[in-house]
Amino acid sequence: MTEQLDMNRIPRHIAVIMDGNGRWAAERGRERSYGHQAGVEAVRRITSECVRLGVEYLTLYTFSTENWNRPADEVAALMGLVLTSLEDEIFMRNNVRFRVIGDRSRLPGEVGRKLSQTEERTAANTAMTMVVALSYSAKWELAEAARGIAAEAAAGTLAPADITEATVAAHLQTAFMPDPDLLIRTGGEVRVSNFLLWQIAYAELYFCDTYWPDFGADELRKAIASYQGRQRRFGKTEAQVEQDGQ
Repeated sequence: MTEQLDMNRIPRHIAVIMDGNGRWAAERGRERSYGHQAGVEAVRRITSECVRLGVEYLTLYTFSTENWNRPADEVAALMGLVLTSLEDEIFMRNNVRFRVIGDRSRLPGEVGRKLSQTEERTAANTAMTMVVALSYSAKWELAEAARGIAAEAAAGTLAPADITEATVAAHLQTAFMPDPDLLIRTGGEVRVSNFLLWQIAYAELYFCDTYWPDFGADELRKAIASYQGRQRRFGKTEAQVEQDGQ
C-alpha cells in the first residue's frame, strides 16, 4: 500500500547507501555486475520519485574509496556502468542537476571527462540536484578539508583561533548543499560505512532489508513516512522542541 505522506514535511535532502546489488545477483545465480546493472534501474526509479515528491537533493553512495580494492574486473565493470548510466536522459527529462563528490584523481580519464560534461550539461536544471559520491569516503573528505584549512593557516589568511564548525563545513565536498535530513541504507546492514560522517550528525537513519535493485517508490515512501513519524530535536529536550513549534 502506498504510504500517505505529509507533503509539507518531505525531507529536503535524502542520502542513500545503495547496498545489496551483489547479493541480489548471487541469489539469482548471476554475476555481481548483473546486480549493479539492476541497481542503475533503481536509481532511475528513485530519482523520478524524489522529483515528484519535491526532494531538493538526493545523494547516492555509488563507489567508495575502499571499493578500489575490489577485483579489477568488477571495478572496470562499475566504471563502464557509470559511463553508460550517464548517457541516460533522466537528468534532462526530470530537470535534474547532476553533481559529483569524491576523489576524481583516481577515476579513469574517460569517466572523469564524462562526469564533468554531465555536470555542465545539467547545470541549469532546477527540479532537484542528484549528487553521486564516487571514489568517496568521509575520512578522505575530512582529511582533504583539514589540508585546505592548514594551507590557509600556513599562508596567514586564516587564524587558527578563527576556525569554527562553519569553516570545516565550507571546506567539505558538500559545501554547496544542506546536510542530509534522512539517510537510507538498503540491504540489511546497519552501519554508515564511512559516508558523510560530518554531515549526518543529526540526520534520521533508516535501515531496511530490501536489496537496492528491489528498492522502489513504495519503499522510499516507507522511509519518508518513518522520518515524518519522528521528532527531530537537534540536541534539544522534547519540551524545547514543542515550545519552538508554537
